[in-house]
Amino acid sequence: MSEKQWTIGAILTWTKQYFGEKGVDNPRLDAEVLLSHILGRDRLYLYVNFEQPLEPAELAAFREAVKKRARRVPVAYITGNREFMGLRFEVSPAVLIPRPDTEILAEAAGKRLKAMTRPVILDIGTGSGAIIISLLHQVPEARGVAVDVSADALAMAKENAVKLGVAGRVEFRQGDLLAPVAGQKFAAIVSNPPYIPEAELGGLAPELAHEPRLALAGGRDGLDFYRRIVAGAGGHLAAGGFVALEVGAGQARAVGDLANPDSGLRPAEIVKDYAGIDRVVILERRQ
Repeated sequence: MSEKQWTIGAILTWTKQYFGEKGVDNPRLDAEVLLSHILGRDRLYLYVNFEQPLEPAELAAFREAVKKRARRVPVAYITGNREFMGLRFEVSPAVLIPRPDTEILAEAAGKRLKAMTRPVILDIGTGSGAIIISLLHQVPEARGVAVDVSADALAMAKENAVKLGVAGRVEFRQGDLLAPVAGQKFAAIVSNPPYIPEAELGGLAPELAHEPRLALAGGRDGLDFYRRIVAGAGGHLAAGGFVALEVGAGQARAVGDLANPDSGLRPAEIVKDYAGIDRVVILERRQ
């Protein structure tokens, strides 16, 4: 990228080609999102101002962003935020980037919670806080507890709770899975646990190498965390309560089968994502 006078239109065209050569998916979209971030404008602004020249400082900042994306750093880590359920969450390499698939979990859990009176929700492995915070927005009467083993993740989730106006309705606790909530019961337990099988970790997209491995690696068959959650969740559910778990492709039946009589849970529902893949497993407390 030379020091010639670059317009918005010209630099987007150049960046799309450059990202394509680097193997970046959605090269035009990524170029637009990054330039919008640098300019502090929405993408529509770019389209109606193609001939606008960039200032030297804008060009320098955009150049650095392009370099990072070419190294396959995820766009959300470059911009520092990601939209989820209509809310804008701060993100960093300390947390998994919220994904559209996880919105299926938030929607399914939210639908059930709206039928409850002042429910208390437990979010296991909260990361950025995307699930619990979006649920508290959907259900104004609800309160929540968010658990994560990572202190850095909890710090980011707390920031998001403050920014998005729910800090007074959620507690954050550091620890492993259910350990920080011993003796407590909840109307719902929600989680998007690590579910990538060990053998598949090496073949993931380069972007995932920048995300916390702790939030991805699910053990030999990808089900390690589901076994532990299902084994203990029954004792933490109030009457009429449920567990909602995001799962990887092909894992729904195996996760549902974990809800045997010994677990105190029973399979209730499997929710598909927009691609028709079984994405969320809902288990209910056995009465």
